[in-house]
Amino acid sequence: MHADEPDAGRVLRVATWNVAAVNNNPFEYFITHHDPAYNKLMADVEAFIDSPGDGDVTVGEIIDDAMFEELVADMHAHGVEGIDATAEYWHAHIKPRRIVSGFLKDKAIGAKRLCSMPDRVTNTINSADGVLYRPTVINCYAQAMPTVRSWWEQWRRFMFHTKVTPLSASRGGAPPRDVCFLLDPISRSKYPAVTPEEEAISVPLQTACMAAFDGILVHLVNALAPGKWHGVKREMVASLNENKTERTLDILTSPAYSTCDVVCVQEAAAALVRDLASHAALGERYHVLYPEKLDGKRDQNSLVLCSKKRFDVDRPEWRGETTALVAGFVARDAPASVAPGDLFAVRVVERDARDSKHGGRYVLASFHGDTNGLATIPVVDAVDKHALLLDPEAPTPSDEARAPRAPPRMVFGMDANTHVAHEEGKKQGVASFAANLERRGLVSCWGVEPDPRVHTTFNARTYLQPQLNKAVRFAERATSPATDKHPKDHILFRLGTFECRIVTRDNTGEGEFVDDAPFPTLTFPSDHALVCAELVEV
Repeated sequence: MHADEPDAGRVLRVATWNVAAVNNNPFEYFITHHDPAYNKLMADVEAFIDSPGDGDVTVGEIIDDAMFEELVADMHAHGVEGIDATAEYWHAHIKPRRIVSGFLKDKAIGAKRLCSMPDRVTNTINSADGVLYRPTVINCYAQAMPTVRSWWEQWRRFMFHTKVTPLSASRGGAPPRDVCFLLDPISRSKYPAVTPEEEAISVPLQTACMAAFDGILVHLVNALAPGKWHGVKREMVASLNENKTERTLDILTSPAYSTCDVVCVQEAAAALVRDLASHAALGERYHVLYPEKLDGKRDQNSLVLCSKKRFDVDRPEWRGETTALVAGFVARDAPASVAPGDLFAVRVVERDARDSKHGGRYVLASFHGDTNGLATIPVVDAVDKHALLLDPEAPTPSDEARAPRAPPRMVFGMDANTHVAHEEGKKQGVASFAANLERRGLVSCWGVEPDPRVHTTFNARTYLQPQLNKAVRFAERATSPATDKHPKDHILFRLGTFECRIVTRDNTGEGEFVDDAPFPTLTFPSDHALVCAELVEV
């Protein structure tokens, strides 16, 4: 059934997709991979960390005394303070540890952020001169690292002899500086597990611990999959990172989605916004609507594509972004805040408005919820209040000049971050979310009572990432409580304006959904399914 069929209600085809910010560690989450070498590598890493046996050598056997002295010399040359105390700490507390049982699995190191903090600031650096990657297993670094010694030379060169130009420098900010200067002290006030002694030497201690962490991973993968792991990684980087934008655009222009009237997008980088607007097919087909103030720091933005054929965005009486107005309706006591770029709302008018009751007016919105979904209901309430207050009593263009007019139609695509189970004040459950929608006269494309088993995310952390406490066993990736397998993505509308005739999920990019497959995959670049609904006007 199509919009031009006269005997039926017109169809509005709507999609919503959290395209997801680039994950710079291709190994962080289990993916569906066609190469048996990938599954074997992940299984072997898991087995080794579970039971390393004689392979649980000391940190000092990976970062030997000669290497540590080179590290000390590099830090001295850069004027780092606290090196002597760090050397004493290293020889007494780090060097003797077993690489798995005493280092990778040590919860205290995690609580003190001695590895994860420096990894965060040096893993992937967006510099004015381009993107830089630290030589490590867990990012997109391209050069081979077949031995610990070959890795070590690359790592030292990166940390101590690679200049980084902060993005602000091109606007008259700070001058270029070596990567090692990006590390900041770790404060006991924020991370109380850190001792006063560790706080005083936290910069050189972070440097040493990160060297140990990276060296252990290089040793581990080369021991388990020599000559193979790097090829597996490069294929994943190409699919999930380097070609992510190209694949995203290919999916949006595919036959499965080329007839959508509205596409709501979340977590779009500013570069993707530019690519959408300049894309020949998409630019011709859609108004690419995005926030006036794009978030460039987190680089995660919500936006809306709407059909040029169906919608007008330039009607003087009904146009423009209303995000700030909506934000003003968000309850001040909301349990979670809305981060910059996560919400976008805009007014558009249908060109061929057959229903004068609504005047062809629409409020379109796109939203990316916080991790636990606690801001979702307050934001939905705010968008709804905003739409209801938009001159509902304004006259229609008819002879009955004062006839009341219905509020605009509302279509709202979102990553609501709703979960299977509700935990009051901690996690937003999908059933509770749906009940709140019904109270407001709204409904999700999944119905008044969504089935919590209909998931739109399915990912689990591996053992090749700096937070082992969050790792999931390969065999338990579908059942573990730590697995993100939840009904998170929704298309909302007001009851009495549409009926949802068809709703689909897609984790292949081909309009199909494989229920038992974790994603992203080598062909589907997001960790959220693409949800598409056919809404019939009523």
